[in-house]
Amino acid sequence: MPGGGGFLGGAVCRRLAERGPARLDVVRRRDYDLTREQDVARMYDELKPDVVINLAAEVGGIGANRDHPGRFFFANMAMGMHLIEHGRRRGVRKFVQVGTVCAYPQDTPVPFREEDIWNGYPEPTNAPYGIAKRAQFVMLDGYRREYGMRSAIVVPINLYGPGDNFDLHTSHVVPALIRKCHEAVERGASSVTCWGTGRASREFLYVDDAADGVVAAAERMDEPTPINLGTGEEVVIRDLAERIARMCGFEGTLEWDTDQPDGQQRRSLDVGRARDLLGWSAGTGLDEGLQSTVDWYRSQSELREVTYGS
Repeated sequence: MPGGGGFLGGAVCRRLAERGPARLDVVRRRDYDLTREQDVARMYDELKPDVVINLAAEVGGIGANRDHPGRFFFANMAMGMHLIEHGRRRGVRKFVQVGTVCAYPQDTPVPFREEDIWNGYPEPTNAPYGIAKRAQFVMLDGYRREYGMRSAIVVPINLYGPGDNFDLHTSHVVPALIRKCHEAVERGASSVTCWGTGRASREFLYVDDAADGVVAAAERMDEPTPINLGTGEEVVIRDLAERIARMCGFEGTLEWDTDQPDGQQRRSLDVGRARDLLGWSAGTGLDEGLQSTVDWYRSQSELREVTYGS
């Protein structure tokens, strides 16, 4: 499983372990640089996978996308292209591609429907990443029609949960806000600075629910039909920040840095196709998932304090 050591990959591995596949190989960057074709070929030769679930990605929040548009396009395009092509050459039974909501056009009508993926250019701050992922959908469609290669595609909305990336430069909005509010409480700070205006809206999917969707697609789909994974519920970022602040016990002021971008103004998915084709729907509400993530981050902070103090 390329990307199996990452945030979503770890959750997918747990779900697959419960089902007991004959063998589960987690592909890690220290062993195979998947942007290099020779490493991808070596991976296939050594591991001889029957089914490939591709979660490999180089990704980050708005700041990381803004700083590394070239790298994000190259790395994601190269990884997907080499993995799909060498999977075809070796006759893998199925290739499961995990895409991104960043593939959708900037002005997609809300809720986003899968057929709208092709109707325009993505939001500029994450377009190189989104286009690279979208191109893999086209590649899998072509390979199904020309070579009969079986595949599945899922398009998850913004993920969050325990084990997320909490680095303030590369993380997404939920872990960044949790870290900022938690550290503000520890320092006794009176304010927390948040990016943008706070008026944009997003939809968030708990990582374990996303993993269930990925596994369902691997089990049920043979055609590269993009399938949204989400909750179908939007939240305004300002409201999200207030919820997280309360859960972290932060009672100060949330200040908004309007010099920083909001990104796409609205993101919310139509999830009817996942329900109809996969029999899948999200089971974790936003407040429940946020509280679980805050509790996990707090426990990790306490663990670090004990470790450093011992």
